[in-house]
Amino acid sequence: MTGENDGAKPKLPEGWLAVDALDIEAQGVARREDGKVVFIDGALPTELVSARVTRRKNNWEQAQLTEIHRESSQRVRPRCPHFGLHEGACGGCKMQHLQATAQVAMKQRVLEDNLWHLAKVRPERVLRPIEGPSWNYRWRARFSVRHVRKKGTVLVGFHERKSRYVADIRECHVVPQHVSDLLMPLRALIGSMDAIETCPQIELACGDEVTALVLRHLEPLSAGDLAKLRAFAREHPGVQWWLQPKGPETVHLLDEGGPELAYALPEFGITMPFRPTDFTQVNPYINRVLVVTALRLLDVQPSDRVIDWFCGLGNFTLPLATRVREVLGIEGSEALVARSRENLARNAAGRRLALTQFAARNLFDMTPQQLVADGVADRWLVDPPREGAFALAKALADLHQQPELGSGWNAPQRIVYVSCNPATLARDAGLLVHQAGYRCSAAGVVNMFPHTAHVESIAVFDRSP
Repeated sequence: MTGENDGAKPKLPEGWLAVDALDIEAQGVARREDGKVVFIDGALPTELVSARVTRRKNNWEQAQLTEIHRESSQRVRPRCPHFGLHEGACGGCKMQHLQATAQVAMKQRVLEDNLWHLAKVRPERVLRPIEGPSWNYRWRARFSVRHVRKKGTVLVGFHERKSRYVADIRECHVVPQHVSDLLMPLRALIGSMDAIETCPQIELACGDEVTALVLRHLEPLSAGDLAKLRAFAREHPGVQWWLQPKGPETVHLLDEGGPELAYALPEFGITMPFRPTDFTQVNPYINRVLVVTALRLLDVQPSDRVIDWFCGLGNFTLPLATRVREVLGIEGSEALVARSRENLARNAAGRRLALTQFAARNLFDMTPQQLVADGVADRWLVDPPREGAFALAKALADLHQQPELGSGWNAPQRIVYVSCNPATLARDAGLLVHQAGYRCSAAGVVNMFPHTAHVESIAVFDRSP
């Protein structure tokens, strides 16, 4: 995403800045004549801009775009009226002003830059980006709720840009249309309740047939408020209320019965029931393609044994069970392991799946001995949280460098690593390539979160001869 310029750069008028790149936070990057870097909110590569400095440090400045003197050909008009740099702008998106294909290209550059600059790793092949709908894709969200007495209204939405205040949004184009249509009715509902001051959050979790709304309430709800919640659900088909009086473990259905909160992976005949507080991918369209792509890249064979690290509810484990001889899903949470076993039983009814087991491990404290104890696997699938899989990669590197630690144990021939943080992917890739005997044969971006700066990716590591 850098602008090209042949020869010496022409001198710019006083106060103008030439934007050369975008950083990982979707800020334009420019340099003053003295070399000081300026990060500019709202600016795009190739643009000539003026900006107001909001923060100064010795080597860099933070600034906000005030005027565009030469506009990028990739700048587009934001679809949402709440997006922008104006006061009260919603902070849920960062890149609606950048053409969707250019957003993906920027994320690809971020991935490649992280792999090279942090780990000196270059993938042998750059994968075609995994893309899906740019709008109405977000099936999970956390809306803040606030009663603003001065305005005489209740706000339901994301926080304002760089602020703790709740944005006054009346529509949202990244959540499903029917959820966007619920924002104003939800404001009216909370505004009519006795608990108007004590409901700080509504969490959204959509399934294929259910729109689960988890209401966080700091005080017990009155009978009248419960009746209003039930009336709201009747008026909006598909809405299912869950209540959260304290921590996430207290989340429960307002009324038992009704449709099940679940999503399907139709390519594998798998249905995944889940609770609204369980981790599931935000973007179901991308998730379906991601699962298919990950299994294709793994190149699994019917005779393979596969380990799915950080398996969660079994999003990859159960599809793998339709393709291989044996699969072991390993997850850090005992509660999630119990849920994954329930999902296995649900999907195994009336059909034949591979031998499938689940186990709970502290995956941030893995040792070579534990890797050996979990047995030999032909292939690994690794899908960690933002912290990455350092302990796992380190244990694998130790076994490669000290083979006597695992007599009779063989490392997997191929690893497919699904990442939600390019920096931790790069760190782990460095271990795998430089210390564990692998090469990075392919990598590419997964555009799970269009219009945000979030970079999801997938990488393939093959055992070097």
